[in-house]
Amino acid sequence: MESPHSVNSPRRTLSLSKQRRATVSFFDPDDKTSGFGLSGDHGPKPSEVYGFVGSITTVVATVIFFIWAYVPESWLQSAGISYYPSRYWALAVPTYVMVTIVLMLGFYIGLNFISTPSPSSLNTVFDEFSRDPSSNECSLEDEKPIDPISDIGLDRINDIMFNNAT
Repeated sequence: MESPHSVNSPRRTLSLSKQRRATVSFFDPDDKTSGFGLSGDHGPKPSEVYGFVGSITTVVATVIFFIWAYVPESWLQSAGISYYPSRYWALAVPTYVMVTIVLMLGFYIGLNFISTPSPSSLNTVFDEFSRDPSSNECSLEDEKPIDPISDIGLDRINDIMFNNAT
């Protein structure tokens, strides 16, 4: 056991005990008896396990779905499978899922159109965070201070873009 006056890090242990000189020992990855470095939890993370199980489950469910949808009923009966849903659901469920996704996209686009102000609204130009440029005249002619942060007016933008053709 290590002394209570030692400092642990993943790379080395520095002993600050007054009973002996300061010594440094480096971490050995093969040493399983050390109290630091490895937390004792070995193996994959839970998220990796869930992802692996989820992907395998998805593949197995898809294969079972395609077997149920495309294999003739007589083959299923001969394999001993007698209880399964109607074949109607092989077409109905994917169709319902696709229609639901399309309707959700349409609903999302409609909500965006409703929440967007009209092009003639001044809310497309100004909002509560808009800043008008303040006129700070400098008393010294040689110095030109940095302008404070502000929005550039539309008249200035139009003048720069369209009137200065040179």
